[in-house]
Amino acid sequence: MSLSAAAGPRRERVNASLQRKDGKFRNPSGLGPGLKGDRFPVLKDFFLGGARRKPPAPIPTFDPREPWLSAPETQFRVTWLGHSTLLLELDGLRILTDPVFGERVSPVSFAGPRRFHAVPVGIDALPKLDAVLLSHDHFDHLCAGSMQQLARRDVTFVTALGVGARLESCGVRPERIVELDWHESADLCGGSLRFTATPAQHFSGRGLGDRNDTLWASWVIQTDRRRVFFSGDTGLFPEMADIGRKYGPFDLTMLEVGAFHPAWGDIHLGPDNGLRAHALLGGGLLLPVHWGTFDLALHAWDDPAETLYERAKAERTPLLLPKLGVPVEPTREPAEAPWWRSMQST
Repeated sequence: MSLSAAAGPRRERVNASLQRKDGKFRNPSGLGPGLKGDRFPVLKDFFLGGARRKPPAPIPTFDPREPWLSAPETQFRVTWLGHSTLLLELDGLRILTDPVFGERVSPVSFAGPRRFHAVPVGIDALPKLDAVLLSHDHFDHLCAGSMQQLARRDVTFVTALGVGARLESCGVRPERIVELDWHESADLCGGSLRFTATPAQHFSGRGLGDRNDTLWASWVIQTDRRRVFFSGDTGLFPEMADIGRKYGPFDLTMLEVGAFHPAWGDIHLGPDNGLRAHALLGGGLLLPVHWGTFDLALHAWDDPAETLYERAKAERTPLLLPKLGVPVEPTREPAEAPWWRSMQST
């Protein structure tokens, strides 16, 4: 189902959104998705650049199924499964973010960016989920094949305005879809789990003619004892400080740091702006995501993590840097070892 085919309450809520103007969702700044500056250097880097855009060997992953059989001692655990896909365990509740289990992020199965590593665990082997969170509709966040598999589970899908039509086209039943506008909240699991959609500076679309038909968002996820922030995709914008003041402090902040370039530096964070965003949001423990799985930019595959690691060390910002598939409990002891450096000599 395309958004243009959506009708009834979904269409009414989309049209009523304050984020919508002239039939499209907009960033408050008016910023669009176009490249900044001269396009020629970007194209030159794309075709002639020598950056190590792929690791020298498949990145090792770990099977988390056995650790998942036992509840975390702190009732707070996170497993990075690649890119922006995380399994969060908060007070006995499990949330899966931006599930991408497919081989490629592309509208077709035979072309497009291909993953650097095996998926640590398949969808069929995931434990019972209480919610699936989908930040926006880009291919590296909304994987149709993954959604089709997850649609067979008895789980609620939480997403931004308009994206529900995409999910229905993947087989998700309408009654399992919760769509939120910025600063709207939804309570699940008898009120013990709350999602709040917060602003982000990005864009949306999956094909010709549907640019910004659906909303994009960052997200606050909270239980009675924990509160975490998930950026989805975003650039740096001043209102992040408002998010931190209104919804923080956060036990863990998960920010995208990969797929960055100055030409699109206003709609993605990258390591430097990631640290600035983290400070605006109130600081605390930072887990970088959106790197190490797909070649979506012009930098070396490990540049986002390496740059962030060195900058964060200088600024004394605590990082959580789990290996792929390894469940970690953030409040016990942050895992700061730069594991990707072992790949340089592979």
